[in-house]
Amino acid sequence: LSPIKIMPTSKHIRVHSYESMGTFDGPGLRYVVFTQGCPFRCLYCANPDTIDAVGDSKLTDPDYILEQAISMKPFFGKRGGITFSGGDPMYQAEAFTELARRIRDELHRTIWCYTGFTFEQVLADPVMSRMLPYLEVLVDGPFVAAQRSLDLLFRGSSNQRLIDVQRSLRENKVVEYEYNPYPTF
Repeated sequence: LSPIKIMPTSKHIRVHSYESMGTFDGPGLRYVVFTQGCPFRCLYCANPDTIDAVGDSKLTDPDYILEQAISMKPFFGKRGGITFSGGDPMYQAEAFTELARRIRDELHRTIWCYTGFTFEQVLADPVMSRMLPYLEVLVDGPFVAAQRSLDLLFRGSSNQRLIDVQRSLRENKVVEYEYNPYPTF
């Protein structure tokens, strides 16, 4: 079903770079992990240097990523967390699934994940779907230049959706995430 072959199984993650206090890839302050490798090659990709499967990256032990995220927890506030972006994290789904589980269990923070795959494709794939129980939001679908919009929060084109993963799994249908930039505490 997947349009590409998932990267070979590895306990390490091919990381392009990190953003320690990201504000564009989900609500609040976020630790953003930019992966290396993406099969979609979207026209006007926001991160074209992450497309190549190897590129300017290094294999990283997930323990290092978790340690970095833990060190940033005091800055996350009530809304911040971790974002997996790319490249495409689903291209390295097995290693990211274990990392997501550990973030949820040890750090108790929200996890957002950007992918060019649709939610339906991820759900149908036996490897990629294992990450879903640990994600709050999946931003799905490739960037489509003809559908580009500057009015969308946390995504670049109107075909991309903010999927409330946990509600979607419970209700057995796609439920879009409703973002309130002015929450009551």
